[in-house]
Parts: sequence; C-alpha cells; structure tokens
Amino acid sequence: MTVTMIDAPWLTSASLQSLLSALSRDGEEARVVGGAVRNWILDQPVSDVDVATTTAPEETVRRVEAAGFRAVPTGIEHGTVTVVTPKRAYEVTTLRKDIETDGRRATVSFGRDWQADAERRDFTINALYCQADGTVVDLVGGIPDIASQTLRFIGDAETRIREDYLRILRFFRFFAFYGKGRPDAEGIRASTRLKDGLAGLSPERIWSELRKLLSAPDPSRALLWMRQTGVLTAVLPETERWGIDAIHPLVDAERAFGWDADPMLRLAAIVPPDAARLTEMAKRLRFSNAERDRIVAFAHAEPVRPDESEAALRTRLYFGDRSSIIDRLRLGLAAARIKAEATPQSLTVVATLTRQLAAAERFDPPEFPVNGEDLKRAGVAPGPDMGEALNRLRRLWAESGFVLDGETLMSRL
Repeated sequence: MTVTMIDAPWLTSASLQSLLSALSRDGEEARVVGGAVRNWILDQPVSDVDVATTTAPEETVRRVEAAGFRAVPTGIEHGTVTVVTPKRAYEVTTLRKDIETDGRRATVSFGRDWQADAERRDFTINALYCQADGTVVDLVGGIPDIASQTLRFIGDAETRIREDYLRILRFFRFFAFYGKGRPDAEGIRASTRLKDGLAGLSPERIWSELRKLLSAPDPSRALLWMRQTGVLTAVLPETERWGIDAIHPLVDAERAFGWDADPMLRLAAIVPPDAARLTEMAKRLRFSNAERDRIVAFAHAEPVRPDESEAALRTRLYFGDRSSIIDRLRLGLAAARIKAEATPQSLTVVATLTRQLAAAERFDPPEFPVNGEDLKRAGVAPGPDMGEALNRLRRLWAESGFVLDGETLMSRL
C-alpha cells in the first residue's frame, strides 16, 4: 500500500468536507475516488469529484439529506446517488463487488472492503482514494504507475476486459491521455484477443469513448496501437483502407496555430470523404444530428485549391457550408506543412492555405440587398420563377465581391 498526501482546493471546500463528514460517522467511511485524485497528482484539471462510501445507498440518502443536501437516486440500484450541493454535484457510490458480469453490465453486491472495491476497478491509476484530511490511499500500485506514466489493468487484464468489453476502448483512451512509450504488453495482448467482444456494446458507448479518445492532446499513438491490434477496424471499419497518417500532422498544426482539439475534425482526418459511407457511419454510431450533418457536409465539400482566388473562395463560402470548407482548409494546411519539411517549395502552398483559412474564418457577408417584395414590384410572380431570379441575383452579387447594391442588381434582372 502506498500512502501520500495532497492539498487540493476542491478537497477543502466546505460542501465536500461536510459531505465526507456526514458519511464517515458511526463506523462508516467515505473517500474521494478516481479521476479527481489522479488528475490532482498529475497536475491536470479536475472536473468531476466522485466519492466512495461504506454506507448503503438508502443510508447515504438519509445522511445526505440530514446534512442539508439534495440526494438524487441516479443509479441507486448500483449504489450511486448524486448529491447536489450549492456549488457542485458529487456522485457517491457504495463500495461494491461484482457478482456476475456479461461483458456489458454487472450485478453487484454492496460491501465495506476497500481492497475489494479497488480491485474491481479498471486501471491502477483510477483506483486511488483520498481521505478528508488529504491522505491518498493506493491499494493497487496506482501512484508508481502515475510516476512512470504506465497504464495498467488491475489484476488480470483479460478478466477485467471480460467484465466490460468497453474497457478495451478505455485502455486506449486513457493511454492517449496518461501513457507514454509502448502500452502495457498484457493489456495489448488481451485487447487483441478479445476485440470481438466490442460488437456486443451499444453504439452510444462506443462513440462516447471514441469521441473522448479523439479529444486527447495527442491521440496519434493510441490510434496507431488500436490499428495494429485490429481494435480500430472493429469500431471504425471506415478507417481500414484510409489510414490514420493525417492525425499527427493535424495535431502538430493544432499546436502551431493554437486550434482547439476538435474530435470531429480528427475523425474527418481518418475516414474517407465518402458521403454515403459517412452517413452510414453516423447512423451506426448514433451521432447527434449536428455531428452527422458536420461529417457529411465535410464529405460533400470540395478541397480548397491553393490557386483558388479569394473571390471564388468567398463565393463558395456564401453558397456552401462554411464549417466544412474550414475543416477542409485546416486538414489541407496540416498536410501541406508536413510536405514543406521535405520540399521547401511547398512553403508557398502553406502560406496560401494560411491566407485562405484566415479569409474563411473571418468571412461575414453583408445582408443580401434584394428580397421577394422587390421582385414582386418588378413583376416577378411568387413561385419557382421568383426563386430562380433570387438565386441568379445572389450569384451576381457574390461574384461582384458582395458590393453590388439593390438597384444595380434589379437593373440586371
């Protein structure tokens, strides 16, 4: 067992200290567990703060409400109660032990054994507990693994995966965020052998993990190992003959230009721009409407050529999907920067695409100066003829650089 101390503002907050105190009376105990402890040790941002407790779920609710907080039974059958305080919500879960698992969900029994609770978790770095006074309790070797940036399953990797096949994707996702070098060999072997189990997971769970993985500071190494093990093909068959080579240049460009890590743009970098296939992919993985529309619009958008004039680009931006054109420009710029390292003459392409991207990002056309009422006064009947006339005038207006006024446009009707 490894013991250390931390001093974190979220730990000393009055609401959390009051919650831990309420759950730690009369022989019971509560500790902060998981990501908050891990991230504080790694000096990374802490978002969610989860609590593990020896109190049974009904007793948790009783004590929480007696302390003046609101208890929401979000997953009480699995021992989880969401505690709402004035400044933060906490997920409080009773110590558990898996009785039966089917690779997707588990039947659990509640207990009081901290060692058993730690050993049922997935990775050593996620099984750290922190007491109210800041004492960190490590029962499975998580702190040494944090120090060496090793992502390791607790106990036997294959056993952990058979309990929930989603842990294969979590293995690569957490490696992308916290690992270095080669992933743990046992974890790689187990993920390779058991990847067929991913087919039994819900699309929502798969896409949620993939989206998180693609949000990592640099997911390129994790994606490389996913590809080598066949895991990437199992969950994203669209990448099989397309490749992931564009990921590293994109991440490099993000750092150079200060772009935010964008999981949808990164996804676009590793799938073929085939609208029909990407529509099916979006349907299979249950994308949100916004996610589906963006990836399909990307497929429909033509790449921007370096020799394309700014006027032509502005016209495309006006009539097309601005977001997808920007996506195309960013991927094109990322690829051109890598080529420029080997062929200096490509620097001209990089400079041109950089200007085009800046123009696209600041593009904000003025209001079109003609409307249907103008056309009616000119004798154009409402209906298809009016729509066609408006489209013709919009095209003229765009090709003029959006400078023709309404009177001039009407004179050309």
